[in-house]
Amino acid sequence: MTPATPPETTRSALRIHNARLIDGTGSSPVDDAVVTIDAQGTITYAGPAATEPPAATDSSVRVVDAGGRTVLPGFFDCHVHLAYAQGSPPSRRAELDPVLVTLDTAARLRQTLDAGITTARDLGGLSAGYRTAVETGRTVGPRLHTAVRIISHTGGHADVRMPDGTDLSAGMSEIADSTDAARLAVRRVLRDGADLVKVCATGGMGSPYDDPDDEGLLEEEIRAVVDEAGRHGGKPVAAHAQGNAGILTAIRGGVTSIEHGYGLDDRALDMAGERGVFVVPTLSTVYAGINKDTMPEYHYQKKVRWSGTTKENIARAIEYGARIALGTDAAVGPHGVNLMELSYLVDLGMDPMAAIVAGTRTSAELLGVADRLGTLTAGHTADLVLCDGDPLQDIGVLGDPANIVCVVQDGVVRKDLLNLPAPAPAPAPATDTLPTGRRP
Repeated sequence: MTPATPPETTRSALRIHNARLIDGTGSSPVDDAVVTIDAQGTITYAGPAATEPPAATDSSVRVVDAGGRTVLPGFFDCHVHLAYAQGSPPSRRAELDPVLVTLDTAARLRQTLDAGITTARDLGGLSAGYRTAVETGRTVGPRLHTAVRIISHTGGHADVRMPDGTDLSAGMSEIADSTDAARLAVRRVLRDGADLVKVCATGGMGSPYDDPDDEGLLEEEIRAVVDEAGRHGGKPVAAHAQGNAGILTAIRGGVTSIEHGYGLDDRALDMAGERGVFVVPTLSTVYAGINKDTMPEYHYQKKVRWSGTTKENIARAIEYGARIALGTDAAVGPHGVNLMELSYLVDLGMDPMAAIVAGTRTSAELLGVADRLGTLTAGHTADLVLCDGDPLQDIGVLGDPANIVCVVQDGVVRKDLLNLPAPAPAPAPATDTLPTGRRP
């Protein structure tokens, strides 16, 4: 594989032609399509070449012949843990020098972007400083939304304290055991820069003290979290929720999204549909996240026991028409192959186009950014990927980062396996010539 060129840091006007366009809206693909992007990083046209509006000749526009490849919106991963290596429990991070943690995390950010993920939502363990680092160009990676820490009750899914009280979470956990404590927990994570709040409504696979069917925060505690988050800019609330009882509690409590949803039944699907709650299935944890050699025995046994139930219930959620967004739980599963999640959705019955929409427009709706991201639409921010192959015939092509030959984020070429023409140099600033001896 040809290595990607060094990341660019400046925008330039782009015109991509001879492309097959899948715009993320669910509309039929467009052959012989053109996408144009202005120097501010905004899409000005995306559609058939035959109806492209005339443009002034401008030598600074970089013209890209897609060679018949498919152009799609930049994808989302709505459930990642970028601060942790795959299969490494949070406690292991405390063994590393903080400098190494930072550098390793930055490498995972880059790896995720190169996989075609231009926006990611981190649901535990990632400092808000990484979001700022990406925004300010200190590092390259997906645009980030982060929950910073996870709110759990004592002995719940995110409580990884030792019996003597030593916290092994490496900054991932926030413990709350009452409605007042839940409000305080929300205030603490928001003080630390969280874009959203995450709660544990059930136990989980990776936690040693509980099971997925165990319930987490009480309904009144989740309601307090949702209310407090709402009072502070209407922040969304994501619920780790695997067993059905906790899923129902989370939905009744008013959360924005159900994460995992392995035990979803028809009643829960009905309630989620009525209330507009999103489901983020994280199927990568079932398809690619089970390894007996690297997992504690309790974790492995729970995964095996739940894998069939998960596939059955998520298949039913797909058939039902649940509002599904894409998430992988990367760190539990592998980093850098995020779009394999699309294949798992298709394996359980989702149409390939619907899977693409789940990873683009629907995910943008979950994150509240659909007015500017998630579709290739004039006026939207220019986040896009160019891939080899036809994902509508073989959705698996998107899961191999080698097939993601170009990634554009906010109008900047972040990954380039095509050796695109270099951007034209910026014109020199105009200067006024004043007569000798004259001062402005």
